[in-house]
Amino acid sequence: MESAFWYALFTSSLAAVITSLGIFAIRSYTEWGRRNCAYFMCFAAGVIITASFLHIIPKSLTMNSRASFFILAGFLALHAFNRFITAFVCEKRNESFNLGVIPMIGIGFHSFIDGFSYSITFNVDLFTGILATSGMVLHEFPEGIVTYLLLVRGGLGERKAMIWSFLAAAITTPLGMLVSYPFVGAEITDNTLGALLSLSAGALIYVGATHLLPEAEDERKKYGVLALGAGVLAAVLIVFSKP
Repeated sequence: MESAFWYALFTSSLAAVITSLGIFAIRSYTEWGRRNCAYFMCFAAGVIITASFLHIIPKSLTMNSRASFFILAGFLALHAFNRFITAFVCEKRNESFNLGVIPMIGIGFHSFIDGFSYSITFNVDLFTGILATSGMVLHEFPEGIVTYLLLVRGGLGERKAMIWSFLAAAITTPLGMLVSYPFVGAEITDNTLGALLSLSAGALIYVGATHLLPEAEDERKKYGVLALGAGVLAAVLIVFSKP
């Protein structure tokens, strides 16, 4: 479906732009970025988790009878990758390498895999693509902020941190979409597409529940719960507004 390609390319490119805005905001308005980063993470988590449970998972279950196994596999795969990164960081002796470069590689790989979700969900249908990727696009802003801060804390200068955070966190998302689309967009059965959608759902739940929310809660922001609730409400309204 040619339109699916352009929708996936547009939204993945938009994600790169939003990430770049996060990098720019934290470099130009450091205090504002740090003060509001947690709210973006809470809102994005609300959208991602709600959209996964109310639409993406039910949709995948209608396409593949073993969808629940693939959902678990997607969740555990991202968990295993993050555990690997954590263990790898702990083994390194160079503190700057720990604080900056290794997390940057992890975020870059995560953003690259995010690009796969754009290819998969838009090949299911337009509504699923928009709903699944809206939360992903929103969480790119704090991801840009976090990547930049990690690199600065790891000893890189502001200019180098900006360039490397853009390469790792921003450009990798549309790159992942372009690499994966020829395989996902080929003539595949609904059963296979349902399995891929299930894997994507598991990964989205992992990102929202174990990556975004804990980081946001660590900030202990006064209105974090309201931001989360706003994200949940936004996703619920979108899901139930579908004709």
